[in-house]
Amino acid sequence: MAEENSTPSKRFTLEEVAGHNSKKSAFLLIHNNVYDITKFLEEHPGGEEVLLEEAGKDASEAFEDVGHSTDARDLMKQYLVGELVEEEKAKTKKVQERTWGTSTGNEGAAEGGNWRSWILPVGFALAATVAYRYYLAATGTQ
Repeated sequence: MAEENSTPSKRFTLEEVAGHNSKKSAFLLIHNNVYDITKFLEEHPGGEEVLLEEAGKDASEAFEDVGHSTDARDLMKQYLVGELVEEEKAKTKKVQERTWGTSTGNEGAAEGGNWRSWILPVGFALAATVAYRYYLAATGTQ
């Protein structure tokens, strides 16, 4: 099993990765690392079809868009077989690796969270409180 900090021993070109795009041999390129996911196809919770669509390609964006858990990221380490050759790393799209706590930029993280996501519920709560107090005052019960 490969360790996260270890350097993969084998280097692959994009062409070599592209040649592994079937049920018999499926490679994924994720963040310039090459994973042989052939044995994982049947175990994948989302189904093998999802993986086969990305097999032989740079699947970094698709992988991050799904929002994989920390457990999934740990599990993938065992399928690491190498990395992309240095000369071809510039050819891949730069996709930020996300974790459960990583912002995608749409949440207003710079302000400490998106205040608009909680202002509507707080507004409803305040309106409900005022209405309830008005009702109690009007009926004379408190």
